[in-house]
Amino acid sequence: MASIGQIVEQTPGSEVLSRARQRAALVPDCMVEAKRIANTVIAGWHGRRKRGIGENFWQFRPFADGESYTRIDWRRSARDDHMYIRDREWEAAHTVWLWADMSPSMMYKSTLATVSKESRALVLMLALAEILARSGERIGCPGIMEPISARNAAERLAAAIMHAPATSGLPDTRMIRGASDIVLIGDFLDEAGKVMERITPLARRGLRGHVVEIADPAEESFPFSGRTEFQDPETGEKLTSGRAETLRSDYRQAYIARRESIADQLRRMGWSFTHHLTDSLASEALVAVHMHLSGMPATHGRSSAP
Repeated sequence: MASIGQIVEQTPGSEVLSRARQRAALVPDCMVEAKRIANTVIAGWHGRRKRGIGENFWQFRPFADGESYTRIDWRRSARDDHMYIRDREWEAAHTVWLWADMSPSMMYKSTLATVSKESRALVLMLALAEILARSGERIGCPGIMEPISARNAAERLAAAIMHAPATSGLPDTRMIRGASDIVLIGDFLDEAGKVMERITPLARRGLRGHVVEIADPAEESFPFSGRTEFQDPETGEKLTSGRAETLRSDYRQAYIARRESIADQLRRMGWSFTHHLTDSLASEALVAVHMHLSGMPATHGRSSAP
């Protein structure tokens, strides 16, 4: 997304074809990492399993007075002269739309981080897809993949991303119908007002949203000093400072104020906000977002505070 004055090291723009090739090369490694992270945090998570209408067996339980005799499992009841009900698992697949920003600013990686913002965003999106697919949810990506309910939804999403056209800004969500969850992952470097202009209509349509802000530690701490040339990866605009350290205080004030404004407005709409630095563990953000999706208060991940 376009920056409000993204004061970071040079990240030269690239042609559309080059960007597509870079993304295609990045996705397979991100899929491997996503599966690894999903496997480390999925223990103890069982989706939304509960008794109800469905096809899959859930449990046997003793028959209670007032229940229909047609629900008795006579084969199981014959084993010990007690009557048992055969419960099936409740099946009500929910649709969760996942989106990760693939604009040029997401390619940034400073010496303080081990991965780019784009790589971390893809890993989080694919890991969420893996966990949600195992829970039986329907997974979609606006403009890239229609919602599907399948165990291999994460792999299919990865393949769709590799062949998706280059886009910028928030996705087109006109195809989303009915009540759904949407997870937006990006750096959200536009002015707070511009970001909310795109997000607010989604909330008005009844979408339950979750925003994950991905940031490089250098974008937050501004460790630069001396003569430094900065370049906006979206526009190519350059800024040269003879003493970069003199910009640090004003930059951090503007950067953090933008984040806090977005976070506050999102929470007032009933949406969740998770701030994540690329030098932190991806599992921290994954757990936080998954808990928001599950309707539980998140106890992991960073807040919008500096």
